[in-house]
Amino acid sequence: MGKSTFLTGSIPTDARKPQRKNLLLRLQVDMVLLVAVIFLIVIGILMVYSSSWLFSLWNDRPTSYIPLRQMIFIAAGSVAVLVLSRFDYHWFQRLALPMMITALLLLVAVLFIGDLRFSATRTLFNGSIQPSELSKLVIIIYLSIWLYSKGSRLNSVTIGLLPMILILGITAGLIFLQPDLSAAATIFILGGLMFYFAGGDIRQILLVVIISLIVGAIVFSAHPTGQKRITEYWEGTQSIENLNYHTQLSFAAIIRGGFFGVGIGNGQGKFSGLPVPWTDSIFAVIVEEIGLIGAVFVIILYMVFMWRGFLIAQQAPDQLGRLLASGMTAWIAFEALVNMAVMVQLIPFAGNALPLISYGGSNMVTILLAIGVIMSVSHTGNTNKDSPERKKYGAIVDLRWWNRRRSVSRSDRSKGAGS
Repeated sequence: MGKSTFLTGSIPTDARKPQRKNLLLRLQVDMVLLVAVIFLIVIGILMVYSSSWLFSLWNDRPTSYIPLRQMIFIAAGSVAVLVLSRFDYHWFQRLALPMMITALLLLVAVLFIGDLRFSATRTLFNGSIQPSELSKLVIIIYLSIWLYSKGSRLNSVTIGLLPMILILGITAGLIFLQPDLSAAATIFILGGLMFYFAGGDIRQILLVVIISLIVGAIVFSAHPTGQKRITEYWEGTQSIENLNYHTQLSFAAIIRGGFFGVGIGNGQGKFSGLPVPWTDSIFAVIVEEIGLIGAVFVIILYMVFMWRGFLIAQQAPDQLGRLLASGMTAWIAFEALVNMAVMVQLIPFAGNALPLISYGGSNMVTILLAIGVIMSVSHTGNTNKDSPERKKYGAIVDLRWWNRRRSVSRSDRSKGAGS
């Protein structure tokens, strides 16, 4: 028996446990994923403040100007997460085409009325909106609907592969013209992953990868920015003395950090010329100030996020949910991997933000929207877990790496907007 209290009286202990359990069931939130996201956001706010206060002073702003703006973006994104987590993702089948058209129109608008910043035109409304970030989110949603609608016809070259390459080519091409090489490459990589998740023929995927590498190498070599990045990367692999200035500063910050770091706020890399340390270079600031231990903790948080995201995809009630959850998870994990790999010279320089940590309104809000979609898949799956209605959503099969089978088609599949 539980102890009596002034407010509750005598309540059996066994009676209180089911109430707690029922509360968690009503919330229907993946708490492990949520905790990982919160930890990453909190670390991000601390690191953004630590790396941006001097910049704010130089621009006659309060030292908390940038982190306060970041918290506004987080608040807006959190509202979106809350709304989307209770949103049945099957409604995206009606919204996918309008979303895709809107994203493409915004990419076109950037080319004509965009803001010129750092020798590139990537934003609208004085830097408030970066359509390329929104395009990554929308392309995953659109391809999920489109691939889901193709069913057994997916591996037809004329019905599946070629139209998908056309969709990716138009989107990536508009982004490339800004120019934003890393975002354009990300679009193609996400497309390939989505095709694989949907059960695309491995031979077609390998063919696309080979062609993409050849075309990508030609394009990057012909483009001044791409040529410079590839040349700097190659020279840096030959000798540490040939590392580009950005990577040299990053390595210096990482070495100073050691195992336990110099303490939050005590790093020197952000003052010595490390480019935009509150966005692209924030991982170097993390390693310097909270050390290798802190960096490993951040990496573990991303791994936990990836584990829970793919688990939600595996347990989704249908193939559409699997594609949405796995696509969003893969996107966020890929962005994190690229940002950290650039800082240690594993890949050529790319301007990817570190998800949930780097400063930036468009990136933060779209990443949180993606998390909202993942939670929507989790919530819808939990809601329909024991319901006969679950069967109408499609065949119950796992993503290919869990059971080595390709997706199957059902006659009662809803046709997506992209069909």
